Amino acid sequence: MTRADKPSRPNGATRPDPYSTITNQILADLAQGITTWTQPWAAGHAAGPVSRPLRHSLEPYSGINTLVLWGKAVERGYGAPIWMTFRQALELGGAVRKGQTGTLVVYANRVTRQETNDQGEDVERSIPFLKAYTVFNVEQIDGLPERFRAAPPTLPESERIARAEAFLAATGAQVLHGGDRACYELAADRIRLPVFGAFQSAHDYYATRGHETIHNAAIRIMPHGAALARLAA
Repeated sequence: MTRADKPSRPNGATRPDPYSTITNQILADLAQGITTWTQPWAAGHAAGPVSRPLRHSLEPYSGINTLVLWGKAVERGYGAPIWMTFRQALELGGAVRKGQTGTLVVYANRVTRQETNDQGEDVERSIPFLKAYTVFNVEQIDGLPERFRAAPPTLPESERIARAEAFLAATGAQVLHGGDRACYELAADRIRLPVFGAFQSAHDYYATRGHETIHNAAIRIMPHGAALARLAA
């Protein structure tokens, strides 16, 4: 039976296909200029330096799940890299907040079955399978142990550079601070940045903010700015 031949549910709705769901999510990210294979903003965390999304056991995800969870972290501005199921959250003493929407990930493996071939011989057959399940970012969950919390910002406010602050403020660009994302949001015409304290240095903050301000200026000043901003994103 192929995926297209799967029976419908009683109410007429077809069973969600994880292949299509994940493919459509990546295509939607690409349409918004989000490259889901690129690691989101590097942020400190109680789990230590993180380069891939982590399970509740702090083991890294692999394969397509890495892309899916990177993309969802960018979309929703999550600063924490750890994800878990509803049941795992309960087992750890936490609870997913009411109204939160989970993210679909998959588990791929093979099972071995004993079958009889046309010659009457017993043979082993390896059958691949794909199981889909839902996970939540720890920022969607209350009551988890301290080790799952994001590390607090470390760069002090005293490191801000007054002249750089004044120059960037004078551009009139709208800036939204928070989360784990650094980008210019074309549709909203605003810049999104992690908080100042999340950066390793003041230079890193102002260099990043200046870069995103250029995208904003392309819309306001340069001819055909919208097209140029899309290309530069």
